[in-house]
Amino acid sequence: MVSEIRLFTETTFIQKAQSYQTVLSLRGVVVNIEIVEKLNARFLRLNPEMALCVDDAGLSLSANGMKMQPDWKAEIPRLKRASLKSEMIARACNISEKPSLIDATAGLGHDTLLMAHLGANVTLIERHPILFTLLEDSKKQAESDPFLSKVVSRIHLVFSDSNTYLQQHIDEHKTVDVVYLDPMFPQRDQNQQAIKKQAQVKKQMQLLHMLLPEDGEMDLGDHLLVLAQQIAKRVVVKRPRLAIFLNDQSTDHQWLGDACRFDAYFNSAFVDKIVE
Repeated sequence: MVSEIRLFTETTFIQKAQSYQTVLSLRGVVVNIEIVEKLNARFLRLNPEMALCVDDAGLSLSANGMKMQPDWKAEIPRLKRASLKSEMIARACNISEKPSLIDATAGLGHDTLLMAHLGANVTLIERHPILFTLLEDSKKQAESDPFLSKVVSRIHLVFSDSNTYLQQHIDEHKTVDVVYLDPMFPQRDQNQQAIKKQAQVKKQMQLLHMLLPEDGEMDLGDHLLVLAQQIAKRVVVKRPRLAIFLNDQSTDHQWLGDACRFDAYFNSAFVDKIVE
């Protein structure tokens, strides 16, 4: 995990950069601020190593000439098109019942945003201090948006390792309606040769994978599934359509799309029937 990183900013945004520096230092990351004359595309191309940037758009991650942030405002058109009937994720997570939901694999938070928009109350877990701070910044910006403010009021960010967080729920005998898992690295699946390779990962995901290098089985999500099944009425796992099951555990029900599927695991102690 990154323990030290450079942060580029212009003089205009130095105070904002210093506030991010303080927050990240409290989360275990040493941030070295460098003031540049012009933080633009040319500068990013000439400085390809991974770094943070602060400008009028807030905090972002940069590398290889690209810049990325979890831009929740850019998701508004998708949210406006979405409905409980049109979104497989809504049917898989039974969002019509306005569940309490833990998203244990935060990513850029786009699935959480969609589920919160459709009515879920979501706890979003992220252990990486830089990604958590990026998500936190996106949420703060969304709170000032007329459309998103009500949506993000249903999102609670938690800075924690998901394994630790779920284990605490087990120890304290707490339950939730749904735990949602979208593992970062499905390419490690045993039948990876059967999974069609995309021509190129989207820019945001390229930088996310650089920030969160694969560090073992936890990224695949096997252990998270085991923990989640002990506290949730249902666990929903997003997978590439041809990927193996998490923990080699057959699903109780599936929703199939063209490129991905949602595997559901029901806890018989809580659930009487499948909700389509």
